[in-house]
Amino acid sequence: MSVSAQLESKRHPLDSIFSPKSVAVVGVTATPGTVPYDIFYNILTSGYRGTLYPVAPGKRSICAVRAYRYVVDIDDQVDLAVIVFPAEVVDRALEQCGQKGIKAAIVISAGFREIGPEGLKREERLKAICAEYGISLVGPNCLGVINTDPVVRLNASFARKMPLAGRIAFLSQSGALCTAVLDYAREKQIGFSKFVSFGNKAGVTETDLFEYLHQDPQTDVILLYLEELREGRKLVEVARRITRGPNAKPILAIKSGRTPQGADAAASHTGSLAGEDPICDAVFEEAGIVRVNTLDELFNAATMYAYQPMPQGNRLAIVTNAGGPGVMATDAAVSMGLTVPRLSETTQQRLRESLPATANVKNPVDVIGDARADRYQAALRHVLDDPQIDQVLVILTPQSMTDIEGIAHGIVHIVRNASKPVACSFMGAEDVGPGIRVLQEAHIPHYILPEWACAAMAAVQRIRTWRALELDEPEELPVHRHAAAQILDQAPSGYLEEPEALAVLAAYGLPVPAHRLCSSPEEAAEFADQIGYPVVLRVVSPQVVHKWDVGGVKLNLQDSSAVRTAFTQMLQSVRQAVPSAEIRGAVVRRMIPPGHEVILGAKRDPSFGPVLMFGLGGLYVELFKDVTFGLAPISRQGAQRMLRHVKAFKLLEGLRGSPPADVDNIQECIQRLGQLVADFPRISELDINPLIVGPKERGNTVADVRIRLS
Repeated sequence: MSVSAQLESKRHPLDSIFSPKSVAVVGVTATPGTVPYDIFYNILTSGYRGTLYPVAPGKRSICAVRAYRYVVDIDDQVDLAVIVFPAEVVDRALEQCGQKGIKAAIVISAGFREIGPEGLKREERLKAICAEYGISLVGPNCLGVINTDPVVRLNASFARKMPLAGRIAFLSQSGALCTAVLDYAREKQIGFSKFVSFGNKAGVTETDLFEYLHQDPQTDVILLYLEELREGRKLVEVARRITRGPNAKPILAIKSGRTPQGADAAASHTGSLAGEDPICDAVFEEAGIVRVNTLDELFNAATMYAYQPMPQGNRLAIVTNAGGPGVMATDAAVSMGLTVPRLSETTQQRLRESLPATANVKNPVDVIGDARADRYQAALRHVLDDPQIDQVLVILTPQSMTDIEGIAHGIVHIVRNASKPVACSFMGAEDVGPGIRVLQEAHIPHYILPEWACAAMAAVQRIRTWRALELDEPEELPVHRHAAAQILDQAPSGYLEEPEALAVLAAYGLPVPAHRLCSSPEEAAEFADQIGYPVVLRVVSPQVVHKWDVGGVKLNLQDSSAVRTAFTQMLQSVRQAVPSAEIRGAVVRRMIPPGHEVILGAKRDPSFGPVLMFGLGGLYVELFKDVTFGLAPISRQGAQRMLRHVKAFKLLEGLRGSPPADVDNIQECIQRLGQLVADFPRISELDINPLIVGPKERGNTVADVRIRLS
């Protein structure tokens, strides 16, 4: 194999998209202001370092560049095709690209999956062609791809301008959003390493791009705008590798399209609460993805991370020339998880020597409204030197004597040699504009409001904390898998009857009380005598899922006579309420002593696979919705995170003198439930509601369970 062939074989499949040596724009027109023309013109005029070919049937040239009738007519090798033909003929153009040996394509054209069944058929045809010829496909229905690397300079998009070069990669499913983001970023002097609109994701997905950018030396932070999750579990697995460990890079994401859960999911508490959005919150956190809600939040956090050193902790110093904004910033910082500590005595003494007697040398440091650059510089230098401070926020309000540009230049001078992160908030608009430009040109993060700066710093803290965690993998706990399989593999679709559901949980080591399915009042009384009183009766019938609603539960029965009477009355009530019910009998078990009621649940999500839920249970689960989620199977650390993320955890720890609950066992129950639903894909939904939680010496007990099989 030749040296050039060896080098070519080592190229990443996406190199032909981001670093092509030659590009053919297929379907160019000669009309300025049209997408096909503008894409060709952008590549031609943005400084692209390779060779560019217009493919325009019926045209001799485009922009004085010789045009070709078909892509197969080009004599030389082509790395990348940018296809802008109408959707109806894109498949023919892509087929020719495959015949030509082109290994990457960007399909800009719309008219595919997004328009309905006919478009979906077209898109499936593109996928088949790419599979046949080994083509890496971006799109269809996208804005295009931009690489600002000086050795490439590729603007294969219909964006109005080439963005500034920078260390931030931006990935978006929405092409229209991309144009707004580019305009926003240019105004704020934010640069990009790569900029990708991936549209319908018929080929290259966000996870493919994550893995490529992880190795990209021009990229420090990855931003994502996503509307649709098709492979949520894969995204989480890839993100975990990227956001920690060697060469870790943060991922910040906006996930929109907050759709309501399907109607069939409302059959259980877990199904009704486990919509896509709360699951996204939980699993993104589990993957180290920082989820934000707005573009401002996205870029505020990204610039803080990309342009400043990583802080060593969460301790913030605030320097301001106005007391009110300093107090507001303190409140915002504390509410977002930062601390605003007292400055050391040494730092306070240095500040007293540098500032007027009327200045406040505590934290926040108020340099007083008439402060000029020298005063700001002194205060900033001293607080940065304080070992009890990890980062600094500088606030300026424009007053008649304020030298805004001079102060900005002074801040730049100090920050240039600082080892701690600094952010600024020059509050206002027109008056502070020149100072803001000074800061932005020096890549010092600037925020219109101090609260925005605090939010950005808090997001960076989440990145720092995530990287410090020692993550564990799900462990295989000892279970009787075969016993559960005998039940689950033979059961019909729908809800398992209670005795079988309890047996499945018992096989996986969950705390199921002693119980028996009894078919007569006498058998029920005999078993109750064996296990002791008080006892509970629960009707067993395939037609009765909600037992309480039809009188199918009897509680706190104190003797055998009460058991016989209750058994007879319960069956009468159920037959009256559900005449068609086939009644197998009743489960008899001991009455569980009172305790905290929690819910453990699971459902099979179309994107994330088996998902776990934990929270406050019993009657309150739908009222308070105090629940959290995680992926199954789940590690010990993941189960602990789920436990501690619900507000009710304070109850479980022991509140106002009440004994703490057996939280270690709850954690183990979450792990065992995760192992169960991961082992058996037939389990579509599962509710343990409630699990009655007692003190450690008594333990926890499953009070009710429902398992639905697909």
